Amino acid sequence: GWGGVFSTEPFYNPKTFSFPVIGAATSLAALTYIGFDGVTTLAEDVENPKRNVLLAAVLVCLFTGVFGGLEVYLGQRVWPDYGNFPNPETAFWDVCRRVGGVALFSGMTAVTLLACFGSALTGTLGAARLLFGMGRDNVLPRKFFSYLDPKRNTPSHNIWMIGLLAYGAALLITYDQAAELLNFGAFLAFMGVNLATVHQYYFVGRPGHKRHWLTDLCLPMFGFLFCLWIWWGLRTPAKVVGGIWFAIGVTYAAVKTRGFRKRPVMIDFSET
Repeated sequence: GWGGVFSTEPFYNPKTFSFPVIGAATSLAALTYIGFDGVTTLAEDVENPKRNVLLAAVLVCLFTGVFGGLEVYLGQRVWPDYGNFPNPETAFWDVCRRVGGVALFSGMTAVTLLACFGSALTGTLGAARLLFGMGRDNVLPRKFFSYLDPKRNTPSHNIWMIGLLAYGAALLITYDQAAELLNFGAFLAFMGVNLATVHQYYFVGRPGHKRHWLTDLCLPMFGFLFCLWIWWGLRTPAKVVGGIWFAIGVTYAAVKTRGFRKRPVMIDFSET
């Protein structure tokens, strides 16, 4: 009945609550939000990007948080004991089967497959466009990454490379491992963005901008510390592999800048 719908237990259960577990789970759940910054890679294809890209990024976070949170809350009320799922990877469909039988189970399976297909397409497009921009501005090797198919006008080399890497990874590592590897880089980047905001707007200052301790220092530092907490909750294998990949990137940057004696090449956003 309706009495079973409303409860505080999905948010706090004193018998099972644990901050380390919450931290580890948050680092995985945060993967849901990675797409919010992915929409910024399409800035060159958007009308009035200064307004619409910002609005799109905020709306992605808002809708994902509201509807994703409601979905998980109701799933917990339907199946309170998360420890007895037949298989954690199919927990969502098990909940659907309990709620609506085989019909809902089959319907949600089809919807999920369709959603995954759409997510893969948009993810590949966003990453391919980002790599194209980096190749065009010589941040990455121009000949390969800035190539456009003369017939379709798409960065086909980047699309093929991403597709092959994604397919190979799908055969070799689990979803959890892939999510943690992705989050290693994502949250490292988010921490960098927050620190850069503090440096640029609070310490260096911008022409015509009046410093404010709350918006230019406190809020971005809170963002940095929160991202650091989530990043710290990642498991050791993700940190090791991610650290190696990060080291390769730093080495490449060192070579390109002759031991950091030259200013790194920056992507040109003037067209947007």
